[in-house]
Amino acid sequence: MTPVRIKVSLTLQSKGAIHMVAINPYINFNGNAEEAFAFYKSVFGGEFTTIVRFKDVASDAFPIPEHEANNIMRIILPIGDSFLIANDVPESLGPVNEKENRSKISVTTDSHEEADRLYTGLSEDGTVEMHMDESPWNTYFGMFRDKYGIEWTIEYSKNS
Repeated sequence: MTPVRIKVSLTLQSKGAIHMVAINPYINFNGNAEEAFAFYKSVFGGEFTTIVRFKDVASDAFPIPEHEANNIMRIILPIGDSFLIANDVPESLGPVNEKENRSKISVTTDSHEEADRLYTGLSEDGTVEMHMDESPWNTYFGMFRDKYGIEWTIEYSKNS
């Protein structure tokens, strides 16, 4: 079997310093993320590094309907040096329109400061879905739609 590589590299220059970031596909599903990722795993191989279900983070402040408790909040499949990332969209946010873009561009940074810089710059005049903060999967994470309608996530992990 020939290995598949889906790495996209982006070099950003800021104040004379060069920062390397990774860009990974982030896909939204209407309740079938786990099924889709089982398929992707059968094609690409490997093991999931993260599976977080909505029930894993449910609380009084973040109630989850019983029928969505086992849906995927975050799943990651490493592919080469990159990651395929996904979640199920809760019904409360409305269904993903499959005729529209149902993915996000996920940028992983080398530092907390770089995550803040990219988030601030890219989200300017956009719509914030999730402010930069500690995520339930223990990373520094934010999510938004930029002023052109492109959806992004910015993430930094001390463990990467």
